[in-house]
Amino acid sequence: MSKDIRVLLYYKYVPIENAKEYAAEHLAFCKSIGLKGRILIADEGINGTVSGDYETTQKYMDYVHANPLFSDLWFKIDEENEQAFKKMFVRYKKEIVHLGLEDNDFDSDIDPLVTTGAYLSPKEFKEALLDEDTVVLDTRNDYEYDLGHFRGAIRPDIRNFRELPQWVRDNKEKFMDKRVVVYCTGGVRCEKFSGWMVREGYKDVGQLHGGIATYGKDPEVRGELWDGKMYVFDERIAVDVNHVDPVVVGKDWFDGTPCERYVNCGNPFCNRRTLMSEENEHKYVRGCSAECRAHERNRYITENGLTRQEWAERLEAIGEELPVLV
Repeated sequence: MSKDIRVLLYYKYVPIENAKEYAAEHLAFCKSIGLKGRILIADEGINGTVSGDYETTQKYMDYVHANPLFSDLWFKIDEENEQAFKKMFVRYKKEIVHLGLEDNDFDSDIDPLVTTGAYLSPKEFKEALLDEDTVVLDTRNDYEYDLGHFRGAIRPDIRNFRELPQWVRDNKEKFMDKRVVVYCTGGVRCEKFSGWMVREGYKDVGQLHGGIATYGKDPEVRGELWDGKMYVFDERIAVDVNHVDPVVVGKDWFDGTPCERYVNCGNPFCNRRTLMSEENEHKYVRGCSAECRAHERNRYITENGLTRQEWAERLEAIGEELPVLV
C-alpha cells in the first residue's frame, strides 16, 4: 500500500526579526496550500511538525528554504497513510523551548547558537549507549519515556521537561564528573538543555544530533538499542524506531501488561496521558484514579452515553462508588 502523506519534523535556532508578524504570514501561507500541523515561531527560531500530500509538503519546504534564514533547515520526513493533524496552527511564543527556570536565574537565558553540547551521529550515540562510563539521560516528559526509550537511559523522576533542570541540580553528584549524553525526539530540546548543562559546569556533554527520529532512520544503526515506540505529538501518537529487534516496554496503567495505547484521562482537569488497553479503558471509564473515574466531568461518560446508573455499576464492579447527588 503506497503512503501518500508526508510528515515533516523540523526546527532551527536562528534570530527572527518581527517574529510575531512572521508567524501570521507563515500561517496564511500554510492555510493557502492546505497544509496541516503545529508550528511555533519565536524570536529565537522555529519549531514545527506538519503534514500533507507530496505536492503540498514540497511547496512548504520550498517556501521555507526560500527564506535566507532557513535555507539550510533540515526536514526529517516520515511517509504515512493518513494526515497527522486535523488543523493548522502557527503560534508566536517567547521561546520555542522553555527550560522552566526563573527569569532571574543566571542559566535561564541559553542560546544554543553560542552554547550547546557536542553533536553525536547515530553511530557515535550507539557507541555511547554501550559505554559503561557514559550516562545517557532522557530529556523528555515521563509519558514519552514510558512508551519507549534507549536501553539503559536514565528516567528522571519528573512529569515534564520543564522540571528537568531542577532535577539535574538535585542529582548532580550522580554524574557531574562523568560524560553525559542526552536525547529527545527531534533534537530541539537537547540543543538548549545540553547548553544549559555546559553552563552548569558539566565538562563532557553530548547530544544525539537529529534526535530519535534520525536514529531510527539511520541505515547503519537502524534504531538498534531503542526499546518500545517513540511518542510523537500528533494523531499518530507512536511510531516505530527499532528495525532490528523491537520490543514493547509500555505497561498498562492498571494491570502492568504490555501496552502501547495512549489515551488522556477522562477527567479534563487531570488529562494525564495514560497507557491503557481498550478493555481497561471501558472497565475503568478512562479514569487514571478513583477520583478521576468518579469526576462529574469525566468525558468518557458523556462520549459513551452512559446513564448515571450504568456509571455507578461500572465503578461498583471495581469496588468503587459514585458519589450520591445532593
